[in-house]
Amino acid sequence: MSVKGTKDPGRTAAGRNGAESRRADASAGIAAEDPARIRNVALVGHSGAGKTMLIEALLAAQGMITRKGSIPDGTTVSDSDPAAVHQQRSVTLSLVPLLIDGIKVNLLDTPGYPDFIGELRAGLRAADAALFVVSAVDGIDATTTALWGECELMQLPRAVAITRMDHPRADYDGVLAACRKSFGEGVLPLYVPVRAGGEVTGLLGLLSGTVTDYSSGEPAAAVRAADAAELAASGAARGDLIEGIIAESEDETLMDRYLEGEDIDTDVLIADLETAVERGTFFPVLSTSAVSGLGTAELLEVLVRAFPAPPDGSVPGATDLAGAPAGALRCDPMGPLAAEVVRTSVDPFLGRVCLVRVFSGTLREDAPVHVGGHGLADRGHQDHDSDERVTHLYSPLGASLRPVPYCVAGDMCAVAKLGSAETGDTISGRDRPLLLATWEMPEPLLPVAVEPDSRSDEDALARSLGKIAAGDPTLRVERNSETHQLVLWCMGEAHVEVVLDRLRDQGVKLHTVDVVTPLRETFAAPAAGHGRHVKQSGGHGQYAVCDIDVEPLPRGGGFEFVDKTVGGVIPGTFIPSVEKGVRAQMEKGVSAGFPVVDLRVTLTGGKAHSVDSSDAAFQAAGALALREAAAAGRIQLLEPVSSVTISVADEHVGSVMSDLSSRRGRLTGTTSAGGGLTEIGAEVPDQELLRYAVDLRALTAGTGRFRRRYLRHDPVPASFSPS
Repeated sequence: MSVKGTKDPGRTAAGRNGAESRRADASAGIAAEDPARIRNVALVGHSGAGKTMLIEALLAAQGMITRKGSIPDGTTVSDSDPAAVHQQRSVTLSLVPLLIDGIKVNLLDTPGYPDFIGELRAGLRAADAALFVVSAVDGIDATTTALWGECELMQLPRAVAITRMDHPRADYDGVLAACRKSFGEGVLPLYVPVRAGGEVTGLLGLLSGTVTDYSSGEPAAAVRAADAAELAASGAARGDLIEGIIAESEDETLMDRYLEGEDIDTDVLIADLETAVERGTFFPVLSTSAVSGLGTAELLEVLVRAFPAPPDGSVPGATDLAGAPAGALRCDPMGPLAAEVVRTSVDPFLGRVCLVRVFSGTLREDAPVHVGGHGLADRGHQDHDSDERVTHLYSPLGASLRPVPYCVAGDMCAVAKLGSAETGDTISGRDRPLLLATWEMPEPLLPVAVEPDSRSDEDALARSLGKIAAGDPTLRVERNSETHQLVLWCMGEAHVEVVLDRLRDQGVKLHTVDVVTPLRETFAAPAAGHGRHVKQSGGHGQYAVCDIDVEPLPRGGGFEFVDKTVGGVIPGTFIPSVEKGVRAQMEKGVSAGFPVVDLRVTLTGGKAHSVDSSDAAFQAAGALALREAAAAGRIQLLEPVSSVTISVADEHVGSVMSDLSSRRGRLTGTTSAGGGLTEIGAEVPDQELLRYAVDLRALTAGTGRFRRRYLRHDPVPASFSPS
């Protein structure tokens, strides 16, 4: 079935007869020659919408698999990752290439659960168009609507596939109306479902007036003209479609001619339709079912004919290693090599495997390349550059890797054994190293502290975390310098589960512990301390006595040490020793084991011995004096406070603000962000933000987002006991 609504039984029969050759292509790998004959399409939608099973149906329709897999059984092509099988949902980006009439379509199956939005954005970076998958049973959610807005900002061409049309509770009309309300008036169906006995048995082409019957499982052999009742029922939808296409046409006379009753030639409408879809101003809707195969041929035709080829899109900006602009790149196989690692995984036999999108030039086997990664130091990925050699290229299909000799501009492939490559890195020519501008990485905001079960597991934990972090820029690994905990910053609980499962699968034995908030201590009032360190051991003595006064400084005042001794009661060479001892004790803490801050210590007196005094003795005396001052005085605990900016839908503002108050947050203002969104500013103690990434999602139906930055340390209320 073409977009034009015509049927070519001979072509479809040839497709059936050529299934064996397509399977041969699948086993041997597909290497595209011409960027104009490539389509890169990301499947986008919330978890459970049916993206993975739709790909299974498309693979089956093209004869690339003999039997559709099952998510519960873990047998689908794109969800081959053990973590995806365990969680029963996509958790990583997966590439599935199809060959359709000589055109290579790279389908990118992206996770729909919010925890894995980093993988989704990597998929959008690699794609030239997006197919939004919406369930006819569950409809759309606010997260999907937000993703549509992201794609709109990227000016990414889009289409909508309404799935699960075979389900008894499928509500096609209701979901279509919801799509048009959320996505805009440019969302219109090309086909409408035809029902018999309450079940959807076929699709009626609104432009062609023909019906494809899917009830027999052989849609190519069952095409007929729509009857009068079917044409009458679809008349309004047909009129809306034609008017929508004409509104996007560059021919300003079409609308007047149509309103005057002229029949516009179908070929003209199709040409305008394809142009509007390609430039991202018109968004066709198609009905599908992974069970019956409904709509697979129509969908494939739209992907091939209406979505843009890579040369029609833009190439990310590039610089040289010094940061100077490298000039505009084009999707040209003969141009300078510029490719990007969009996903990294570790294969037990092949080692590090990188999924790569080539934007310019041609990546070839046994070619020397430069691998560079810059701009992710805040995620624990230090800037790095290395020269390596590409050994083997593969065309991935789920867990299988099919060898290919090269990968041209606009295409995607997998590269094995690039020792230093990480997600987000640029692969370029060794003679002309480049850096592509990185895409926006979401900030991980859920901390989880982990400990190895034994000392022997420490090295294994460090090695495994390095491998996982190399492929997951949404994971930040941090060794807290104050609490000395190893903290994994993740996107949410599902992300945590995937990271821990992967660590354990690699043989690491570990457990999680409560995250300790890095508190600090200070003196709430002035105090005095006396430090006496007098010992006699083996004929050698240690003698040091000092007296100090302690007073708090304003918040952020740091540390001051003042010498007010007179008469040389402590020799000048030992004055710095007292300060050193005080500083060392401040690092250890004087009450709860947290560092002491914002303090002025004044040395007022002391005693020394002409023989037995030493640097070490006065260090010990200084530490003892500070501890005695703390015992006699009053110590105040300080907790870190962050400035938080929360973006939520307007209808959730009240509940979010109420929740912030219960978290001891102090509101600093609200700002309208447009598009039905509000930004809420607040100052919130870090202790109250440990699980805020999870709680905010629950509070706002998955749509709330926030960012944070350290602000200061404030006194802990006497009524609150931090963990």
